[in-house]
Amino acid sequence: MHFDLNFPVTASASTSQPKKNKNKQTQQSPSTAFTPAQVKGIEARLDLLEHLGYTVIAFNQSVNKKIDPKTHVNILDGLLEQLRTRPGTVFLKRLTIVLDNDSEKGFGLTNANASLVEPYDVIALLPTTSATFSLACLTHSLPSPLTAHIIALPLTLPRLPFQLKHTLVRTAIKNGVVFEINYAGAIGGESDPSLSTFGVSDTGVSGKRNWWAAAREVVRVAKGKGIVVSGGVASEADYRGPKDIANLLTLLDLAQNLAHDASVAAPKSLILRAQARKTYRAVLSEPRLVIPEAPQVVPPSPQTGGGENMRDHVNISQTLSQSSPNPALMSPQQAGSKKRTCDEVGLDSTMNGHGKKKIREAANAEGESRRKKKKGGNRKKVGAV
Repeated sequence: MHFDLNFPVTASASTSQPKKNKNKQTQQSPSTAFTPAQVKGIEARLDLLEHLGYTVIAFNQSVNKKIDPKTHVNILDGLLEQLRTRPGTVFLKRLTIVLDNDSEKGFGLTNANASLVEPYDVIALLPTTSATFSLACLTHSLPSPLTAHIIALPLTLPRLPFQLKHTLVRTAIKNGVVFEINYAGAIGGESDPSLSTFGVSDTGVSGKRNWWAAAREVVRVAKGKGIVVSGGVASEADYRGPKDIANLLTLLDLAQNLAHDASVAAPKSLILRAQARKTYRAVLSEPRLVIPEAPQVVPPSPQTGGGENMRDHVNISQTLSQSSPNPALMSPQQAGSKKRTCDEVGLDSTMNGHGKKKIREAANAEGESRRKKKKGGNRKKVGAV
């Protein structure tokens, strides 16, 4: 299973303008957003992607500065209705918001615009200033119904408009956000026309040189983790196969296993998190209350005679437990002793008396022998004198 999470599409220039107020902003009509020629070109690109082995494709709609509820139109719903069904291929809808200086005050990811964002499967942010990059990494990467899943970077510009700080990048990766690298800039191909209109894309030889320098910096700061590779290609001649993309990433000092994860594992986990965005705090399934079964109570038998007999039974058991103490709590002598008769007790006392008498006799005999030895020694001393 291979992924292309950036399939750029651009609506036609046909717009509808109200007659009463000519100063109002023009609005796009979703029914006439794509002409038959454009749909035919999109079908040809999809055929090529299927031939290359891609099974999950995300159509990308780009919005400049912010989401305006008065002028925003979801053009992807009408496009999917015009495309033919392709068994085995999954189509996703992606919304990319290009952030600039005007977006620092807010770019529409609020609860009031939740109904506009809900139809999209993936939300991406493309910051162009340091302030918007910090907002994308710290604030809009937290789990919520309006969380951003991808942070796209303008890699083809002469230089990145902000510094990639380790703390911001690691925080965003920890929150589940990935940084996108589009390989369209590496081959100098035709990218999304809307990005060129917004001034965040550059083509040609200079754009290719800028892409290689910026992409190496992204890999170095992210340490090869939290990176996803996408196409971002608007021409059929610039598409590449999954194996070619993996070889391309190894030229950015990325290990082969990390290059494989950037094109397979990271997009898959990203889509799973994107599906969890529509539930609170990234909960995949709805909680279900499980009520335990009540314990079975055995009714008293008729022979027991009701509650009085049960109480008598309890009293009898307590009496037995008190009369027969626990052997584990008894001393060894108590545990091993048994009730003895009077004859046994008298015999033991007689045996104890004889034993004491013999001990006294042995002690007296030893004392007498010591006294005799002492006297004999004194006599020898007197004779010597």
